[in-house]
Amino acid sequence: MHLADAPVDSGWHRIHIGRQPIHDGDGALVAYELLFRSHSQAKGATARGAEATSQVIVNAFSEFGLERLAGPNLCFINLTREFLVGELPLPFDSGSVVLEVLETVQIDDEVIEGVRRLAAQGFAIALDDFVLGNDHERLLEVASYVKLEVSGIDPELLRERIAVCRAYEGVHLVAERLETEEDLEFARGLGFEFFQGYLLGRPRVLSLDTLEPSRLRHLELISKLADEDTDIDEITEIISSDPALSYRILRAANSAATGLWSEISSINDAVVILGTQRLRHWVTLMLLSDVVGVDGDVDNERMSHVLMRARLCQLLSRSLGLPSDKAFTVGLLSGIADLLGVPAEELIAHLALSHDVSFAIVEEGGPLGSVVTTARAYESGRLPETGDAHGEDLAHAYLKAVDWSMNIVTGV
Repeated sequence: MHLADAPVDSGWHRIHIGRQPIHDGDGALVAYELLFRSHSQAKGATARGAEATSQVIVNAFSEFGLERLAGPNLCFINLTREFLVGELPLPFDSGSVVLEVLETVQIDDEVIEGVRRLAAQGFAIALDDFVLGNDHERLLEVASYVKLEVSGIDPELLRERIAVCRAYEGVHLVAERLETEEDLEFARGLGFEFFQGYLLGRPRVLSLDTLEPSRLRHLELISKLADEDTDIDEITEIISSDPALSYRILRAANSAATGLWSEISSINDAVVILGTQRLRHWVTLMLLSDVVGVDGDVDNERMSHVLMRARLCQLLSRSLGLPSDKAFTVGLLSGIADLLGVPAEELIAHLALSHDVSFAIVEEGGPLGSVVTTARAYESGRLPETGDAHGEDLAHAYLKAVDWSMNIVTGV
């Protein structure tokens, strides 16, 4: 079963993101603009504030993954004022992302300073729906792309806007709102380098079924990250208590935009790779993005089952001398795959997991895989209690795992 076809009662919620292509002069695909969409049939954005931008960022990086959304192509992401001036964080590095300044942003000295700071960090800046007379000209000195509407615009006015932009070296012009062949040919004649519009491709909504993280865990994690005395073990424990949050953090750590591509064996590895500051940024945006809307509540019983397997694998690993953090991650991800009803190899396809961890999840192979096999068999009743010490240890570990997971889910 594909992720998008997961059963409706599996404790997930559906997320969406819009994607509109941008082409070069030869017609080749070079980029996508990522757009907020509230549902799979949405024709436009129903929210445009910081919450919508946060959801696009979180969904793109920690759910879909940029490599799945855009492959080797650039991604244009719209930013509101809060992100431009630094009131809300951008938890990713410059690279394949172009930061788009919306035409609705009121330009003042604070915005100018913020955009310059982002450009100095290596981010490419795009000006959306550029017009003259609203102070967006002040950003031309740091812009890499300027998007100009073509359809319905007076030709002389458009030529005037182009002339102003051409005065700045290194600015690439993007013709947008191309609706007819005449629009496209006119834009080509004006010397535009890139092209976007309904004629070349309407925004397509991509949907994905995923687990909904606990807002309580988000808040708890943020409070811990704000405490200088909190150590990595405490942070890892909070993340590990929520399967959906764990998966998001693993995806964020694996994102190509972090500038790192390391083999990750555990939640602890992900925390170390991201660092506390970037982790705090991600969790802040995750909380904000979840404000936009949730399709349904997570089934506590199913969520508890995922956590129980992860904890049981962890407990069993200790008696075998295996790394317990790896065992927890293996149990967690195998449980998430079962919960969503998707093949384990599909779930972890975009996670740079170490070989022993991925082998254990997909094939239940190796020492870690035997732990998963034992846990899965016992929880399903296929492994009879033998009455010996081993059987008693297993039964005790199972009961401890059940008790721990129920306490986590219910908050008791």
